[in-house]
Amino acid sequence: MKVFDTNYKLLDEMYQDEYYPNFLVDKVKDELQKVINLLETGETDTEIIQKKLDEAICAINDLQEEFDENDSEIETVARDCIGETVGYILEWFGIPIDVEEAIRERDW
Repeated sequence: MKVFDTNYKLLDEMYQDEYYPNFLVDKVKDELQKVINLLETGETDTEIIQKKLDEAICAINDLQEEFDENDSEIETVARDCIGETVGYILEWFGIPIDVEEAIRERDW
């Protein structure tokens, strides 16, 4: 079983930007961490992994109102950052799912 890259800072660009409240970026990170936790078990079934990704992305979708309430939103920088992070996770674990497919449930 492979452990995720300890040197990679999840959502670093969002954490560096004051526009995104850290406590909300933490919530996004927590959802992506659930996917990482699954992959660290050695799971390679792309259907199971995609289901976990769909759950994570739907949970991130649900945070949009909270971002709005804090004068923020999941917009271009955040979309790119989340997409790049998901892409890195999939690449790190050698999972053959396209990033656009991986985040197909997004509504941001």
